[in-house]
Amino acid sequence: MKLFDAHFHIIDDRFPLVENNGYLPPIFDTKSYTKSVENYGLIGGAIVSGSFQKFDQTYLIDALETLREGFVGVANISKDMDVDLLNKLNDVGVVAVRFNVKRGGSEKIEELEKLSNQLFEQFGWHTELYIDSKDLKDLDNVLKSIPTFSIDHLGLSAEGLKDLYYYVEKGVKVKATGFGRIDFDPIPVMKTIHSINPEALLFGTDLPSTRANVPFSVKDIELVQQHFSEKDQEAIFYKNALKWYGREK
Repeated sequence: MKLFDAHFHIIDDRFPLVENNGYLPPIFDTKSYTKSVENYGLIGGAIVSGSFQKFDQTYLIDALETLREGFVGVANISKDMDVDLLNKLNDVGVVAVRFNVKRGGSEKIEELEKLSNQLFEQFGWHTELYIDSKDLKDLDNVLKSIPTFSIDHLGLSAEGLKDLYYYVEKGVKVKATGFGRIDFDPIPVMKTIHSINPEALLFGTDLPSTRANVPFSVKDIELVQQHFSEKDQEAIFYKNALKWYGREK
């Protein structure tokens, strides 16, 4: 099966790293990543900026220029970022702005609506949210005012699944990632999301699984293979992501 890895991190100590709540992640550079996924039929992926990278763009530009074709970037963008840098990011393959609602390290949540709309209008970038689904209600008015977004790690908690499903009905994408971060069985939730919108689920490795209780392994891929048809696997493992990230041939 082909795989477009819809969510992973590159951590390279040649570039700035910032402690988040006292945490600094282990190094996981492009060579480490390529080695980790060499057996997965990789056709591309989305490099996601972490809280520990804050607004540094040098690592992301380098990673995109290294991994090249098929890869896109999801960046932490500040509200006052230089327009020349934004143009550079767009040129090298950044396609989305990330708001880390759960851990911080990105722009303040008060800027979500304005910045999401600005970047969508300028570049066509969508928004990606690292948020616990139980907190979606608190941002309801804001989220209804931005063009399009995705939610990381199946929304993290069972408590917010009703609200997660509501947004799936509205066309929001959900990353089937971080199975070791969630407090529920991923398969029934994925089945429900897929039944609401077959284009919603985006599978990713979440490598190197920073701070996850259980890190990613091939068992996560096998779990999906055991419970979804081959056609559904194609959508979840690569077709949905290729469309979402604008990489359809």
